[in-house]
Amino acid sequence: MSDVKTRPAAAATVTTPSGLELAPAYGPETLAGVPPGAIGSPGAFPFTRGLYPDGYRRRRWTMRQYAGFSDAAESNRRYRFLLEQGTTGLSVAFDLPTQIGYDSDHPLARGEVGRVGVPVASLADLRRLFDGIPLDRVTTSMTINATAPILLAFYLVLAEEQGVAWDRVGGTVQNDLLKEYAARGTYIFPPKASLKLTTDLIEFCAGEVPRWNPISISGYHMREAGSTAVQEVAFTLAHGLAYVDAALARGLDIDAFAGRLSFFFNAHNHFLEEVAKFRAARRLWAELLRERYRPRDERSLWLRFHTQTAGSTLTAQQPENNVVRVAIQALAAVCGGTQSLHTNSLDEALGLPTEASARVALRTQQIVSLESGVADVADPLGGAWAIEALTDEIARGARAYIAKIDEMGGALAALERGFQPREIADAAYDTQRAIEEGRQKVVGMNCFETEAVAPTELLSIDPAAERDQCDRLAAFRAARDSRLAAAACQSLETAAREDRNVLPEVLAAVRAQATLGEIANALRNVYGEHREAAFEEA
Repeated sequence: MSDVKTRPAAAATVTTPSGLELAPAYGPETLAGVPPGAIGSPGAFPFTRGLYPDGYRRRRWTMRQYAGFSDAAESNRRYRFLLEQGTTGLSVAFDLPTQIGYDSDHPLARGEVGRVGVPVASLADLRRLFDGIPLDRVTTSMTINATAPILLAFYLVLAEEQGVAWDRVGGTVQNDLLKEYAARGTYIFPPKASLKLTTDLIEFCAGEVPRWNPISISGYHMREAGSTAVQEVAFTLAHGLAYVDAALARGLDIDAFAGRLSFFFNAHNHFLEEVAKFRAARRLWAELLRERYRPRDERSLWLRFHTQTAGSTLTAQQPENNVVRVAIQALAAVCGGTQSLHTNSLDEALGLPTEASARVALRTQQIVSLESGVADVADPLGGAWAIEALTDEIARGARAYIAKIDEMGGALAALERGFQPREIADAAYDTQRAIEEGRQKVVGMNCFETEAVAPTELLSIDPAAERDQCDRLAAFRAARDSRLAAAACQSLETAAREDRNVLPEVLAAVRAQATLGEIANALRNVYGEHREAAFEEA
């Protein structure tokens, strides 16, 4: 038998879930192509390494837990529970009728009230939702888009009722309609009308609600729909540029609003790719804003972002494994420098989270913050050869996508041709094939499988909750002066037809006790409703 040793076969190509090829090892030579100054220092342009020189030492990220279900009172109990457990910001999930502008008793709302979020059809519902929660002591993030002006108006009128001045109200409305056409679908109006309403809200907050983030430009839902990490960065920033252009066309100064723009990203399982993605997004946004708009205030270059762990990675099989997935994703978000974070619960592939699972999700953040040590150093992985190489590759890939979108006439024009949805659909198809063929491993689903074991507890929604919500809405209408509400909605319709900023009239309608559906219908009468178009080849 020969004792001559043969070399092992060359390893197969290894890629990230987004298709980025990984070298077997990285060294100093891998940074030769990184542009000078692209890495920099924490707190310095282009902010690759974070917005602050001392990272999280001065202030930890805001720990949010996304919640809303059944009815306003039930959701209020969950919010109080989360605040008692140490969450530092509220994040509101609204049900589907609220998201698309229907009152809870509308025929199209039947069976959907309170199912995927809390129903808010009137100011009375919001009063119940925030009962006992002072709006000047918490920040609230509202995941709402098509009806964002209405929900913000409800919130501001409630602040007035609590005696809280608008300049003491802090929080965010998502208000990102472009991504609805790209990936999510909870739009009402055509894209141009939606962009106008989004800009109305940005303009209004710049002048009236200085601590409020008027938009959260979202890559999260595009990643959930199947985009790659590069597409998530590229499409999010391209949409952000469209909002900046729209605000500038309105006559706003770049420094009057850019510092209050916020972003929303997904945290997936591939730790290295995700850390690099967050750093690349922050760097690229700063570069693009400086190149295109030359703001005077450096804070206008900041990409401040919220992160949510990836719901699409959670499995119904062996759901306890989701705790580990969420911990890895949360760690990546923190190492990438997120400003706020929501961690999903282990049972969310099966239903709404229970209190116990929501507590574990929050404790995951607290352990990362207080026990892991990663929050003690700004950009703890900065300078790691693999991280820096991936950061540069994602930034270059995203910039190339943005250039292609610019050639189409910008993000809105690209959406009207179906470009972003088609790219996302193709990426999702590739990922699904990789999972089905076993090339992308999902523990408990296509490897290391076991007999299915049902969870011991799942949260269920009382079917009576929808009927009770409709009854409360009927009582709300009966107690108001309907003529005042109708007149306010007519004034709103006039403002929309005259192409004025509609926020003052939306606020007047809320004060006149108009419902969400009535206010949305006044805008429908002017703008109509959107119907999805097919993709056009370039």
